[in-house]
Amino acid sequence: MVLKSFSKINLTLKVNKKLKNGLHDIQSFFCLINLSDKIKIFKIKSNKDRIIFKGPFAKLVKNNNTVSKLLKLLRSLKLIKSFYSITISKNIPIFAGLGGGTSNAAFILKYLLKKKISKNIFNKIESSIGSDLRLFSKKKGFLMSLDTVTEIKLNQKLYFVLVQPKIKCSTKLIYSKVKSYSNKEQFRKSNINTIKKYLNYLLESRNDLQFIVEKKYPFIKKLLSFIQKERGCHFSRMTGSGSVCYGLFKNQIDAKKALYNLKIKYPDLWVSFAKTV
Repeated sequence: MVLKSFSKINLTLKVNKKLKNGLHDIQSFFCLINLSDKIKIFKIKSNKDRIIFKGPFAKLVKNNNTVSKLLKLLRSLKLIKSFYSITISKNIPIFAGLGGGTSNAAFILKYLLKKKISKNIFNKIESSIGSDLRLFSKKKGFLMSLDTVTEIKLNQKLYFVLVQPKIKCSTKLIYSKVKSYSNKEQFRKSNINTIKKYLNYLLESRNDLQFIVEKKYPFIKKLLSFIQKERGCHFSRMTGSGSVCYGLFKNQIDAKKALYNLKIKYPDLWVSFAKTV
């Protein structure tokens, strides 16, 4: 079986408070994009999983990764018995804010457990794999709190240009520097029930972590400014805790023109075009 493991973009991100368990309660509009890892998975007659990472970002994957954690946990919970050969072509950048590792676990989980699991079991898996695991169940959505996701049903495609500077952002470090918190947002579907309202809403929002990252890495601010000035760019922003920056564009033509300009300006950086799935 071959699976596509899609990446995600945080279109907005509000940090509301720090929880007792050390995590931060956040809210975020997000979407899945067609930048994906390819996963080949099949059962093997063995008492050990065989997990291989290849592709441009494979060298950065740790031995104790989300996929190995997931398989061990599913066996401990007696949800699977078999062992698997899994080969993952890593096309999604690591340390990027795109959720690549969590995505791999999410799509393998969906494949292995075709029936629904209890909320309690899912919470156990999420606490081990990552707090953004539930994001990968929706194509577009709003994370109302760490345990609640609302789906957004807008069929129009969104077009992006993504750029990864040569900076590794530590999620733990970036969140540790949060000193003030945003008020909890009251989600109303009427505010975003058309693509025009949705885009305007996103435009007026922000990523609370972006200022922290820009202060630590001034090049991020410079890069976002360059993207913002490209023709047809609604806005430029950082996804998650970084370091990938993106521009959301009015159409595919403008996005691909910006892609070309970015490759000319920054030939040594990873740059990609993407659209919503």
